[in-house]
Amino acid sequence: MVSSDYTPAELMVAAAAREIREGEVVFVGMRLPLLAFLLAKATHAPRAVGLFENGVLRDRPASEFLVTMSDGPNVTDALWCTEMCEIMALLQRGSVDLGFIGGAQVDRFGNLNTSYIARTPGDLSRGFTRLPGSGGACDIASLAKRHVLIMTHERRRFVPRVDYITSPGYGDGSGWRNRVGLPRGGPSAVITTLGLFRFDPDSQEIFLASTHPGITIQAVKTETGWPLRVAPSVTVTPPPTPEDLRLIRSYDPQGFWTRGKE
Repeated sequence: MVSSDYTPAELMVAAAAREIREGEVVFVGMRLPLLAFLLAKATHAPRAVGLFENGVLRDRPASEFLVTMSDGPNVTDALWCTEMCEIMALLQRGSVDLGFIGGAQVDRFGNLNTSYIARTPGDLSRGFTRLPGSGGACDIASLAKRHVLIMTHERRRFVPRVDYITSPGYGDGSGWRNRVGLPRGGPSAVITTLGLFRFDPDSQEIFLASTHPGITIQAVKTETGWPLRVAPSVTVTPPPTPEDLRLIRSYDPQGFWTRGKE
């Protein structure tokens, strides 16, 4: 079990914040990535710049809690308020260093599904459940210099092959992105409720890099739908520091995203 001093979501926020480097342009999104961006800005990456799909670019935190990216505080004091197409153009020309996305299914090469879940696994022709779709996720996965996936870790979500590729990871493995015309980018990490995952530079397959405090390697394997590769020396994900928690809770004072949520 994760320590009662913090929730799984708070641990994930702290882990996500560490993926942001100083001075980077970050396609932020909402929920946990928004809090991760704010935490990084307040700690190790004060010069990071945040992009939002609705056309907002910020170089400072919003003054109030945000439920959606279009809330008034996200527009107030923004560096740039423009149209969605302008923000997407920054992705297209390679100006975005990092993007955060989430999904319903992920597979061993980091392909993400937010479109259709087959009623018979792997066979959409026999019926499916329709999900919300891509939004800007496919653009981020295709065009950012790298992206990070954040999601709940369950066996039904971690499948050998997603039912539908909404947002591309590494396709079927090494060299796939180049073959299909995506010469840059790809997932660099997956942060879940159980651990942190990286991708092998040669095979492009996901592997377990660290387990969250109190989580065993076997527990992660049990909730993964294929024989999961494991790093030679699996570490423990660093928990949020007291200062991390103070900041996270100041950004989400009612625990709307972090207390009891994942």
